[in-house]
Amino acid sequence: LYVQKALHYDMDYPSMAHIFILSPSGGILQGDRYRMDIELKNNAISHLTTQGATRIYKMDSNYATHMVNINLKNNSYLEFIPEQIIPYKNSRFYQKTQLNIDDSSTVVYSETIVPGRIAMGEMFDFDVCYLKTDGTLNEKIQFRDSSLLIPKKQKIKSLTMFDDKTILTSVYLMTKKPTKKINDLINEMFFQLPDISGGSSIMPHNSGVSIRILGNSSEDQKTTIYEILKIIRKEILSGYL
Repeated sequence: LYVQKALHYDMDYPSMAHIFILSPSGGILQGDRYRMDIELKNNAISHLTTQGATRIYKMDSNYATHMVNINLKNNSYLEFIPEQIIPYKNSRFYQKTQLNIDDSSTVVYSETIVPGRIAMGEMFDFDVCYLKTDGTLNEKIQFRDSSLLIPKKQKIKSLTMFDDKTILTSVYLMTKKPTKKINDLINEMFFQLPDISGGSSIMPHNSGVSIRILGNSSEDQKTTIYEILKIIRKEILSGYL
């Protein structure tokens, strides 16, 4: 992996460092073991993303893993918004994300799963895609969440799973700043999006907000994520400027 030099191009938040994580390979192969460790401190403000989708290639044996450890302290703010995960036919992928903040910091993290290479006729043809996210505040666990998709054994199109949608996005906001207004504004936003199904809820101990988005367009999902970021920035980032 390669980390691009920080860019400061957002005129509304000039102190925010925008960083792109690049990969020289075409995607993730069987047996690959990736790990990212991200730390912010001392009033740092940053937006991280990837240069393109994470492609999980077909696997004859074994599986691939991706571990992400995010640590924030000393009034830091991070948005980690990677591009979508595309699990190819017969792929097996496990991702574990650990969000660790102190009570002065804020993190926003998202993950999007698409059903495969739709243009190639793939639609939930992967073996397993398991995404797990844990959040801790001052070293105390606040939530654990997971998305375990095994399409060949599950009724993916059932009402309790995807129904008539094909793309799943999860967004996690962890902060000790007031969250009720943010939660209400996000839920109001979903009423204005006819092609998107979604909802927002406050996390245990008022430690943040958890958001789920279902849709059929990765571009619509991405646009929705950035609309959520606008709401969060307006309510939280004013204290950082």
